[in-house]
Amino acid sequence: MSDNPTVRNSWDIPGVPDGFQRLWVPHRIGYITGTAGRSADECVFCVATELDEEENLVVFQGDTCYVVLNLFPYNPGHLLICPYRHISTYDETTAEEAAEMAVLTKQAMVLLRQVANAHGFNIGMNQGAVAGAGIEGHLHQHVVPRWHQDSNFFPIIAKTKAMPQTLGDIRSQLRTAWFSQTPS
Repeated sequence: MSDNPTVRNSWDIPGVPDGFQRLWVPHRIGYITGTAGRSADECVFCVATELDEEENLVVFQGDTCYVVLNLFPYNPGHLLICPYRHISTYDETTAEEAAEMAVLTKQAMVLLRQVANAHGFNIGMNQGAVAGAGIEGHLHQHVVPRWHQDSNFFPIIAKTKAMPQTLGDIRSQLRTAWFSQTPS
């Protein structure tokens, strides 16, 4: 046990255990408070391409849109396709942005099949808080790879996702694949 008086065995603290497992993720407090290393008015998507290549999760940059890994993925390889412009809904896209989002979605599917052996995909956009958008100010399309039997008891019973691959590993694989071929 630690010499730190604030670190104690939970069984030594008065109260009744509730049976829940705790997954401590203090790095997420910045997202809760809106201060994740940046000012609260900065958009995480707008700054994604400004970070150093080794620090960002950007997989590919196109002319009007780019592809970035979701920092809190549903499955490994969960990609987000974002226009560079800070717009909130699909009907605000230009014809060029909408076309490039479609092309990048197709390319993402091809490459996720190749790199991660994806069996299927969930593709969609949540626009507005009422529709489930976690970040409603900047339009982004989800491309979530799926596999047969990729759901198990963890998310259902333990509210936990088992992630068999790190973001850095899948980012490297997708970057390499994206630049080594031109899928149609």
